[in-house]
Order: sequence, then structure tokens, then C-alpha cells
Amino acid sequence: MSIESEDELVFRALAAGTRRAILDALKDAPQTTGALCAHFPALDRCTVMQHLKVLEEADLVIARKVGRERWNHLNPLPIKHIHDRWIGAYAMQAVSLLDRLKADLEAVPGSG
Repeated sequence: MSIESEDELVFRALAAGTRRAILDALKDAPQTTGALCAHFPALDRCTVMQHLKVLEEADLVIARKVGRERWNHLNPLPIKHIHDRWIGAYAMQAVSLLDRLKADLEAVPGSG
């Protein structure tokens, strides 16, 4: 699968607020599907499972069966790849601009 296709899956997965909330719920520790369902009482189990499937397809969640339980683990690497590709470069430019602005302001007499 190409990087563009992988990015598309990640962006699609992150587009839904419920899926972002599921990822937030998994930030601190893996959870069973039942525990995740308890976080979203307005949703039925089938809907939560559909959201988990989209997150798994984007490789944002890794599911492991342990006995009868399905444990869901956050995989932050796809988000890091998005950050590195789309955000990191822009952040570096912004920091450079702020550094130049600071230098320019310090060079103005009476501004220090």
C-alpha cells in the first residue's frame, strides 16, 4: 500500500469524533471492547465495533484476543508519521519565523 493510501486511511479514521474519542480512551492503557463500549453508552456494541474496525484498518488500533476478551491497543505510529510528514516541517518554519522576528525586534533600538 502506498504512503498516500495509508495516509488516507488515517485521515478518514481521524475524521470522526467518536473514533478520536476511542483513541483518547486508549491513550493510557489498552482496553477490552466491553470497557470501550462502557465509555460510549449512547452507542450500541455493533457501532463501537464498526468504529474499531475503521481504526484497525488505519493501523491506529491493534486488537489482540486473550481468551474470550478482545484487547484494543493504541498504535500511535501512524499519527507520528502524519505529524512528521505534514506538521513537523510547518512547525519548523514557524519556529524559524519566530526566531527571525525576535532577532529583528532585538535589533531595533530601544526595544530591548
